[in-house]
Amino acid sequence: MNFEDIAKQAKNASLEMAELTTEVKNKALLKIADALEENKSQIFEANKTDLEQAKDSVSPSVFNRLKLDENKMRDMIQGIRDVVKLEDPIGKTLLARQLDEGLNLYKVSCPIGVIGIIFEARPDVIAQISSLAIKSSNAVILKGGKESINTNKTILGIINSVLDSIKEFPKNALSQVFTHDDVAQMLKCDASIDLIIPRGGNKLVKFIKENTKIPVLGHADGICHIFTDESADFETAKKVIIDAKTQYPSACNAVETLLIHKNFNKKDELLKELENAEITLVSNPDTWAFEHGDKTLAYKVVTNIDEAINHINTYGSGHTDCIITKNEQNAQKFMQKVDSAGVYQNVSTRFADGFRYGFGAEVGISTNKTHARGPVGLKGLTIYKYKLIGNGHIVKDYVDGTKHFNHKDL
Repeated sequence: MNFEDIAKQAKNASLEMAELTTEVKNKALLKIADALEENKSQIFEANKTDLEQAKDSVSPSVFNRLKLDENKMRDMIQGIRDVVKLEDPIGKTLLARQLDEGLNLYKVSCPIGVIGIIFEARPDVIAQISSLAIKSSNAVILKGGKESINTNKTILGIINSVLDSIKEFPKNALSQVFTHDDVAQMLKCDASIDLIIPRGGNKLVKFIKENTKIPVLGHADGICHIFTDESADFETAKKVIIDAKTQYPSACNAVETLLIHKNFNKKDELLKELENAEITLVSNPDTWAFEHGDKTLAYKVVTNIDEAINHINTYGSGHTDCIITKNEQNAQKFMQKVDSAGVYQNVSTRFADGFRYGFGAEVGISTNKTHARGPVGLKGLTIYKYKLIGNGHIVKDYVDGTKHFNHKDL
């Protein structure tokens, strides 16, 4: 089947999905979570094959993303069950207004439609996105990296086998493609696809944005900063920075640059503790606008908070940035003036995650300033429509002055 046919089938499925009840969607999600739990060994075996084939051809950071372990599997399955607990975002009345007697306007949440997801070596992404798509009544077309092809096929195969057993669920709601040509076709398919979400490196995101007319939601880089203010507590700074850099170094929300106030009196001790945590410190990088993806951390001493904010807004990627401080005024200034999707006070940048925010899961993190920003969960996969209900009302009466709007909120 060619890509255009896959996209048309997804479009048809998306129109049917708009009518799914919350009960049907939640039943599907619970069955999927159980099926993934029951078939863990099959998934791990497929992942083992991918890891074996990729071990000599990918970077350590990509290999880490590719690897599924018990922790990732647990979080993946729990994420699906958490989505069940979330309120259905579809059909919510966001505004109700009487324009005139018997003429009522409603703004109601609805699915986006068909979403194309292009991602690299993150096989757990399939379960995350599928669960959010089901709950938000969207159809998705998934294109994963070649490194994770066996894991991706296995996971989506399990998911679709569950959906096929639910008679109310439309066919072809979740589909998967595999080739570079499929990506090229996806980017041209603006008649059927409503949104593209890339999850991967800067090159991938840049290529997609430059080669499609379809709206793109996502982020290119994860250049996250931590600013250690003059008043910062040493233990807090040490704990937060080490976690933000070492807990998962290849994640997009790992810290890449540390800024230290010149009057912070434990700078040397802090840097020593970071080195003891096996962090490689770089004081004069070739560029500050760089995502290392490993345990390398660039650092710089700054004169004041204004220099720190200016540095972040100049070299950062608008992802997630943090201040370590006991000065509440500085904290508020930092959080107000740093132009990022996430601005934190005294906590690790690794918290920038839909699962940790209680969204159940996420399709990615957006640095966009329209539609959705930060971790994109259920609400980020909805849009709205206006429903106007009347009884033979015509505009001519209002233009002539025969009738008048009263614009009362209901």
